[in-house]
Amino acid sequence: QVQLVESGGGLVQAGGSLRLSCAAPGRTFSRYDMGWFRQAPGKEREFVAVTSWSGGNSYTGNIADSVKGRFIISRGNVTSVNLQMNSLKPEDTAVYYCAARQSRSSSTDFRSYDYWGQGTQVTVSS
Repeated sequence: QVQLVESGGGLVQAGGSLRLSCAAPGRTFSRYDMGWFRQAPGKEREFVAVTSWSGGNSYTGNIADSVKGRFIISRGNVTSVNLQMNSLKPEDTAVYYCAARQSRSSSTDFRSYDYWGQGTQVTVSS
């Protein structure tokens, strides 16, 4: 069973920064999309950012409009992905999940992902 291991969540004041990391020890995700979703209490899980395989050793990043200009996603290597979160707002408070799947269309749909991390809490205070 594939396990995604997340780290980096926590409590931060509005305007601050956090960096989330996700890795899949012992697994090669060379042709996989890897990304982040989040879920706030009482809300559906929503897309945050993804790195999609675009051929060879290349990946293309896609960022949700709600975090564009503040969050940066990067693929560390074929088995890891990072999310740099800057200028955090209270509405960014949620559990953040790392996810992975074989690359295909509709990368923003959480239901298309096969592998998930356990989630890491991000809390932004006002």
